Amino acid sequence: MDNINKKEKLSIPVAIIIAGIVIALAIILTRGSGTLVNQPQQQVGNGNQVQANPSLDQVAKITSKDHIKGNKNAPVKIIEYSDFECPFCKRFHNTMNQVMDEYAEGGQVAWVYRHFPLDSLHPEKARLEAVTSECVAEIGGDEAFWAFADAFFAVTPSNNQTDVVVVLPEIISDLGLSQRKIDECVASGRYDQDIQNAIDNAIATGGRGTPWSIIVTESGEKYPVNGAQPYGAVKALIDIALEEVR
Repeated sequence: MDNINKKEKLSIPVAIIIAGIVIALAIILTRGSGTLVNQPQQQVGNGNQVQANPSLDQVAKITSKDHIKGNKNAPVKIIEYSDFECPFCKRFHNTMNQVMDEYAEGGQVAWVYRHFPLDSLHPEKARLEAVTSECVAEIGGDEAFWAFADAFFAVTPSNNQTDVVVVLPEIISDLGLSQRKIDECVASGRYDQDIQNAIDNAIATGGRGTPWSIIVTESGEKYPVNGAQPYGAVKALIDIALEEVR
């Protein structure tokens, strides 16, 4: 019994030490141009040009054009560059919803969604889906945008296999929006440049595939999140970022 108690007592400080090492590694691996160990990600191909000298400091400022879930004044913001046809974005979307379930209520974290369709892998469909989501936001508001994203990722088979002729109208109908107005908006091309700007900014900040995310604190500290990182890894970075602003 004494041996068991001793083992239990020893296990507590050992666990603390291990946790400290994990957090320290997270800090080292995510500062500057470093990144967490890569997780599954769809890579930029010939359809999206890679920038020679990317930098996290080139991340575009958050504006009223952005889709923001949670407290817009949150001390920590996660900017995600995503492709609706990417299977790893589908997985990471669920991770981010889990993040918001934990951190949004206290106003600690905001999720900013930006487009990064990979033309070389998902020609036409990914851009069409991105434009459609923007038109949904224009007509139905930001809540409709997030509802569209959730619904789309729930049903898409990914990798350019989505039957957009069926899926998009079904979601639009479920949201109670006018298909005619959405079609007119998409055909107008008024969001094409906004989506291209988001793609260019993703690449300028170091995005080499999707999903690509950047955690930004009030003080301007930035942490890259490369690929579909698991919830535990994202949570560890968020907690580090929150410690910096306390």
